[in-house]
Amino acid sequence: MKVAFTSTTGEMIDEHFGMAKNFQIWEIGPEGSSFVETVTVGVHGDDEEDKIAARAAALRECAIVYTMAIGGPAAAKLVALKIHPMKTNTPVSLSEMVGKLEEVLKGNPPPWLRKAMNKGHEVSFED
Repeated sequence: MKVAFTSTTGEMIDEHFGMAKNFQIWEIGPEGSSFVETVTVGVHGDDEEDKIAARAAALRECAIVYTMAIGGPAAAKLVALKIHPMKTNTPVSLSEMVGKLEEVLKGNPPPWLRKAMNKGHEVSFED
C-alpha cells in the first residue's frame, strides 16, 4: 500500500499537513518497503479549501498519510477519499515509522489498517 509522510527532509515526519510542500511516498508491505517518490504540492490559491483539496488530490493513491498535525476539515477531506490520516503530534523518524508499519503488517493488523491495505481493490456489486 502507498503511504505518504509530511517531511521537510525525507528523514523525519515533521510538518503540519496544511503547511507541507513535500510528501514522501512509500510503498509498504509485510515483505518490505521502498521509497516511491516525492510529491510536491505547489501554491493553489489563498483559500484554505483549495489548499486542502490540492493536497488530497495529490495523495489520492495513498491509503495512509502520516503527519505531525492535521486540522479537522483536512482530515475529513482525506477520509472522504478513503485516505486514513495519522497524527504523530511530535517529530518522528520516517524510517522507524516505515519499519513499525512493516512489522504490524506481518502480524494481524487492526481492522482500520486491513481496510486501508485494500484501498483500490474494493469489490463493486453494481449491476
